[in-house]
Amino acid sequence: MKRIGLAAVVGLCCALIVGCGKQETKPTIAVIPKGTSQSFWLAVKAGAEKAGAEGNVAIHWEGPTEETDLDGQIRVVQNAITKKVKAIVLAACDAKSLVRYVKEAQAAGIPVVTIDSGINPDISKAFLATDNVLGGAQAADTLASLVGEKGKVGLLPFIKGAGSSDDRERGFIDGLSKYPDIDLGDRVLYSNSDVSIGLDKTKSMLTSTPDLAGLFAANQGGAEGAIQAIRQMGKAGKVKLVCYDASEAEIQALRDGVVQALIVQNPYRMGYEGVKTALRAANGETIDPRVIDTGVTVVTAENLDTPEIQKLLDPTKG
Repeated sequence: MKRIGLAAVVGLCCALIVGCGKQETKPTIAVIPKGTSQSFWLAVKAGAEKAGAEGNVAIHWEGPTEETDLDGQIRVVQNAITKKVKAIVLAACDAKSLVRYVKEAQAAGIPVVTIDSGINPDISKAFLATDNVLGGAQAADTLASLVGEKGKVGLLPFIKGAGSSDDRERGFIDGLSKYPDIDLGDRVLYSNSDVSIGLDKTKSMLTSTPDLAGLFAANQGGAEGAIQAIRQMGKAGKVKLVCYDASEAEIQALRDGVVQALIVQNPYRMGYEGVKTALRAANGETIDPRVIDTGVTVVTAENLDTPEIQKLLDPTKG
């Protein structure tokens, strides 16, 4: 066997080093949700990753486990700024508290696009979300129809100060004002986006108001808790339940008659278009319009199995 000379070995090593040096690292977009434990956020992630693959950018997905962990989300944003990512896509845990950090990012040359829950004042490059005021109003109309436009109803928002929760609450309350024979009273209890808290709050409401006619649960965590409470207390079909979002548990409850309607967002589109919009902003484009409505749909047992609704519920199919 022939021996390889020193010069040849050195030349081979140099070639390898030069070759390695030609490998380019993909730019990174940080996608920072309010939480990571609910199926809504997994759909956002799927959309973001699809857009990342199409745009040849890496997606760094990180957020707090619970939507109440504001400090945790702030740390994630600060880390993204330190790492000098190309752009940030953010669903803010709190509308006011994140403004400072969005300013810091954009001062560092990192554009921020907000999705789902924005900031106030909104200094982000673009905001992509459900029209949550409209969604709340549609929930009010739907529930009013279900209860015959009369009787006592309840509201289960999730986090006071979170933009999407506040907007749904406002839309629902304003929407009910059209129905003078519907009484909301003081039955507005917050779930903190937690199933167990939603369960307890709903049980409390059902116990204190035995003639409750209907309930609107304004997000997945509260909705799944309300579903469990209504099942456990034997109130299925007696208390009309309208829920935001469309987790597997919510869809099954709709099929079972525990839920009468779902107010469904398009989280996949939020993630997908959020990343696409952030890429455009990072490339210096002006986003116009900068507020983008990603849509809201009322889903009932009657339209649940139509192709259009099934595509909305699982955009990765087909």
